[in-house]
Amino acid sequence: MRPPSSLEPAASRWRNAFVLLAALVGVALAVRLGLWQLDRAAQKEVLQAQLEARAGAPVLAAPALARSPGMAAAQADRRVRLGGRWIAGHTVYLDNRQMDGKVGFHVVTPLLLDDSRDAVLVQRGWVARNFAERTTLPAIETPGGHVEVEGTLALAPPRLFEFSAAASGAIRQNVDPASFARETGLALLPLAVLESATPANSRDGLARHWAPPATGVQMHYGYAFQWFAIGTMIAFLYVWFRIVRPRQRRRS
Repeated sequence: MRPPSSLEPAASRWRNAFVLLAALVGVALAVRLGLWQLDRAAQKEVLQAQLEARAGAPVLAAPALARSPGMAAAQADRRVRLGGRWIAGHTVYLDNRQMDGKVGFHVVTPLLLDDSRDAVLVQRGWVARNFAERTTLPAIETPGGHVEVEGTLALAPPRLFEFSAAASGAIRQNVDPASFARETGLALLPLAVLESATPANSRDGLARHWAPPATGVQMHYGYAFQWFAIGTMIAFLYVWFRIVRPRQRRRS
C-alpha cells in the first residue's frame, strides 16, 4: 500500500482555497450585477415618471413648438394639436415597418402650419404594402385644404438599419428631418408628430395602433432577480458540497 504523500494535504488546502475564492468571486459578481440592474430600473422609473408627466401636460399649439434641437428634446412625448395643410407631394413611405404583427409602410407627410412658413413631419399611420408589386404605392386619402392634427411629439421617425445612407424617392427606409429639409426646401422644425386616431382621419386608410413608449423597467427587475438567484445558487452549492456533504460522510 502506497504511503500518503506529504504533498496531498497541501494540495487539498490549495484546492479548497481556490474553490472558496471562486465561490466568493461568483457570489460577489452576481450580487454586483443584480444591484446594477436595480439601479438601471430606478433610472428607468424616473424616465417613466417623466414620460407620464409630459403626457399629462397641457396640449401644445404651433406657436409653442421648439425651434431648436435642444428645446425639441424637452418637448418629446408632449401632446400637440396643430392646424395646417398637408404637403402631399412630399409624402414618403417608410418601408419594413410593423403594426399589429404585420409589415408595411409608415406614411410620413409634412404639414405646413397655419400662418407660418414652418412645417413639421407627421407620422400619419401605417398601411399595408403590395408584396407582389413592391414599387406600387398604397392608396391613402390625403385631404386638401385645412386640417387639424392631434398627436404626440417625437424627435424624428424611428430609424431602421439601411445599407446606404442615401435616401430618395417616395419609398425609403428612413427619413431624417434635417436632410429632408435640404432635399425639399421646406422649413422643417426639429421634431415630428405621431398622429393620433380621431374621427376626422378615421377613413384615410391608415392604422394608428401606436405602441406606447416602453422604458423596460420590468425587464431590469427580471434581470436583477436572475443575478441574485445565480448568486444564491452558487452559495448554496458551495455550502452543500463543501460543508454539508463532507460532514454527512464523516458521520456515516
